[in-house]
Amino acid sequence: MDKEIIKNRAETFEADAMESITIDCVIFGFQEGSLEVLLVKHAEGISKGKWGLPGGWIKKKEGIDAAAYRLLRELTGLDEIFLEQLKAFGDPDRFPLYRVITIGYYALVKRENYRIKAGFTASEVGWFKMKDIPKLIYDHNEILNYSLGHLRNRIRQAPIGFNLLPEKFTLLELMHLYEEILGVEMDKPNFRRKILKMKLLRDLNEKQVGVSHRAAKLYSFDEEIYNRLTKRGFNFEF
Repeated sequence: MDKEIIKNRAETFEADAMESITIDCVIFGFQEGSLEVLLVKHAEGISKGKWGLPGGWIKKKEGIDAAAYRLLRELTGLDEIFLEQLKAFGDPDRFPLYRVITIGYYALVKRENYRIKAGFTASEVGWFKMKDIPKLIYDHNEILNYSLGHLRNRIRQAPIGFNLLPEKFTLLELMHLYEEILGVEMDKPNFRRKILKMKLLRDLNEKQVGVSHRAAKLYSFDEEIYNRLTKRGFNFEF
């Protein structure tokens, strides 16, 4: 075969195969009975002035996990959290200029343990309740919905929801967390009976302070049982 033809075909293949890779992170938090997600407002580029998930481009010689942690730290100030890889999102038209594949990550964090600060290419950063999520850039609403579906599946199989709660919490706070994630209204007596039957909680013999209503008991999770159930899995249906 003529060398020029081979060269032209190679160049055509290279042009067709060229694609960029980005990272997008879905960070869930829980505050005052509401499930929330961390968003950033972009300060430059075609998404300037619009809200989206924390993320960006992977450097040429950078691993994808390293890129996820770097971008999250630079954009929001969040550091030293556990990120779990979700999947790749690769619709050819998800980015308006050219082909871009993004790798989604997600994490559950206790909001009170972290301070957020906008940086890098973000002009603002903030927590949004799920019911108040605006129209996000590109396919970020789709990525967020996929992450929520993933979280709903996981929370039925392992007690990961405790990663969103403070060290001490009430049964009502725990129930509200599961209602928020699963999108259902639960029967309070049934929830209380089933959760206590699991022996997953430790009664702290303490009650809420500084509340106007009747103070409720405070609980924490039993770390040994928590770790065992996390590894083994269980049915957390209510």
